[in-house]
Amino acid sequence: MTRHGSRDGTHFRKKLLNADGPVERILILLVIAVVAGVTIGLLMPKANPTVGEITGEYTASGSAAQTLQQLTVDDNQRHAGYDRDLFGFRQTDDDGNGCDVREDVLARDLTDVRYRQHGCKVESGTLADPYTGKTIHFVRGARTSSAVQIDHVVALENAWRSGASTWDQAKRYRFGNDMYNLLAVDGPANQEKGSASAAYWLPTNGAYRCEYVARQIGVKAKYGLTVTTKEKRAMLSVLRACPAQAVPER
Repeated sequence: MTRHGSRDGTHFRKKLLNADGPVERILILLVIAVVAGVTIGLLMPKANPTVGEITGEYTASGSAAQTLQQLTVDDNQRHAGYDRDLFGFRQTDDDGNGCDVREDVLARDLTDVRYRQHGCKVESGTLADPYTGKTIHFVRGARTSSAVQIDHVVALENAWRSGASTWDQAKRYRFGNDMYNLLAVDGPANQEKGSASAAYWLPTNGAYRCEYVARQIGVKAKYGLTVTTKEKRAMLSVLRACPAQAVPER
């Protein structure tokens, strides 16, 4: 690959030096300048937040963007003391159907759902994964169940850092099992995301990014959680492409 690039560069320099006249050379130089300018214009807003603000990289409209503007920005978030178990995920059964929230989310998000006999546990189903765009055929089993995992759209650790560290147990349990903040997704994508905010991870399925960010904003607004400056800028960059994006109602 390097040799090929070197030959291309040498060929271009020879073409420039062997141009028929000054007009052709000027035109070639203008093309180089335009390409360089476009490249710099695309990269500078990403590399320099100030440039991004000037160029409108972090300007967005729509109800999701308006809700985001109402969230408190806090860049001094608390990390100490986090423990996933403090949120009681799968420890409650609010609808009283005898199954925890994982089963409820699978039943909601999968199609062609089949249940275990005489129960509410999902035995199999099909997931149109929002994070990757893939179709996943879920089958319950020790080696297969992890193909579909339940993601906290606003990760539990992110919630802890942005306000949940001050909550009582009841509110943390409510958050940890709130189906508004839970999605059935591709297992590897969920593992890749970890506890990252929108500043560091977004779905590879570009068509879902606006809805993903809008749901994060909705969750944070519902529970009074904060955002960091980087997180807010990342969300605005996404929402800039979808001015009609609303915060999901459920």
